[in-house]
Amino acid sequence: MPTRNQAALDFLLTRRSVPAKTMTAPVPSRDELETILSAAARTPDHGKLEPWRFIVLERPALERMLDQIAEAGQRLGKTDEDIAKAHSNYVNAHLAVVVVESRIEAAKVPEIEQTYSAGAVCLALTNAALASGWGANWLSGWFSHDPAFCQSVWGLGAHERVAGIIHIGTPKSDPSDRPRPDLSQKVSWITA
Repeated sequence: MPTRNQAALDFLLTRRSVPAKTMTAPVPSRDELETILSAAARTPDHGKLEPWRFIVLERPALERMLDQIAEAGQRLGKTDEDIAKAHSNYVNAHLAVVVVESRIEAAKVPEIEQTYSAGAVCLALTNAALASGWGANWLSGWFSHDPAFCQSVWGLGAHERVAGIIHIGTPKSDPSDRPRPDLSQKVSWITA
């Protein structure tokens, strides 16, 4: 009979992302963040490739990024509303971690499975931050899918793309829950 980890199960059944706009300082120290990143790096990974890496953005980098988002938006023909919406997640942010998918071209592991691994790291990072008592939210945004922005701002290579940007901080208030999927509409049972 397996040993049940009730605390972990309770956490997963009640976890709730915290909207990035509602987080503030303080944020995890470097040591605390390294523990969170270590937990995220334990993500199952087909072929042991580790086709991802982390870029930690502290407050000064996030402030500088606001201008870079505006410049990218103008270059891409985004509306003022699009740019303002992108800014809204970063104007008060104090810490975010960019999860970069670093595809390994010569690997026997299919590219889609490498992408899944990077996505799994995003969720693991979000859950590790939440389990550590911080607020966390997995976001991206139009600018994070623009190769020119990603190369100039974060130094991404041609074989890399952003899987997610995980915001971490102190929640200003407890987030309310949202409607959850109706499993009777999402689960099929095949018994024979």
